[in-house]
Amino acid sequence: MISSTDIFSISNQKQFEKIALKVFRYQYENNRVYHEFCNYLKTEVHKVKTIQQIPFLPIQFFKSHTVLSNSNPIEATFSSSGTTGMITSKHLVTDVSLYEDSYRNAFSQFYGNIEDYVVLALLPSYLEREGSSLIYMVDDLIKLSKNSDSDFYLHNHEELIQKLIALDNEGQNVILIGVTYALLDLIEKQKFNLKNTIVMETGGMKGKRKEMIREELHEQLCDGFGVNAIHSEYGMTELLSQAYSLGNGVFECPNWMQILVRDTEDALTYVETGKTGGINVIDLANINSCSFIATQDLGKEYANNTFEVLGRFDNSDIRGCNLMVM
Repeated sequence: MISSTDIFSISNQKQFEKIALKVFRYQYENNRVYHEFCNYLKTEVHKVKTIQQIPFLPIQFFKSHTVLSNSNPIEATFSSSGTTGMITSKHLVTDVSLYEDSYRNAFSQFYGNIEDYVVLALLPSYLEREGSSLIYMVDDLIKLSKNSDSDFYLHNHEELIQKLIALDNEGQNVILIGVTYALLDLIEKQKFNLKNTIVMETGGMKGKRKEMIREELHEQLCDGFGVNAIHSEYGMTELLSQAYSLGNGVFECPNWMQILVRDTEDALTYVETGKTGGINVIDLANINSCSFIATQDLGKEYANNTFEVLGRFDNSDIRGCNLMVM
């Protein structure tokens, strides 16, 4: 059995591949949905020797199936956002400490000690519903910061503006994490000149504004907040790990997470580095659900386990996933 220590102590590619292959075999044996999916693809499990040969479960299965690799009690259910009547994804988590270990370790890897920051969260669309894994993470980071100024903000923009300016002027390190449309709303009310604040957008207009290309969005946010770069977080309901971009839209994975970019015409083959394709994610923190997920995001993979997200497939483009719905 693979332990959380095995996962979060990965330090090189050889270790990652060895544990990923162990996780693949474990999930094939213990996850009924993934087992059937691999059989549907006629996967010869004993011949799978590289991570490129591992089948990736289309992310839509989290909407239609119970994706679990053990029978332990459910400790948390994370659900995706969606409009009324829309089927949402559900990630059943049998060991929530794996999620906590994942985001705490990742934050430390990219940003250092959480206690060095005040965490201000502007996440209205997430706060207004149940089951957000992002709210669970940010709430814990707020508590871990041990700073009385760390807090959530809903629509109380004036209070947030005053707090942000005061903290930044005091020389306090601040992380402002916000859903994209809410950050744009904020800079329409106040133009900032922040020197000690990291602005991190979590992506998505949530139907509140028209979608924008990243370059245009980040240019507006940089100008409005007076910062040189906008940080981003790449995560989703179906994952227990996040990748982070410290600027320019290039994301880096923590040591237990990797992406592969699949051909948009043939979901079982991969494109070369720097070419556009569908993003497949290996998230070893998903040991109790499924660690191998074919997302609906389009992106490019670069050197050193970095990648860029370019958008989403429209429904007509998901050829590789249509053949995979059982």
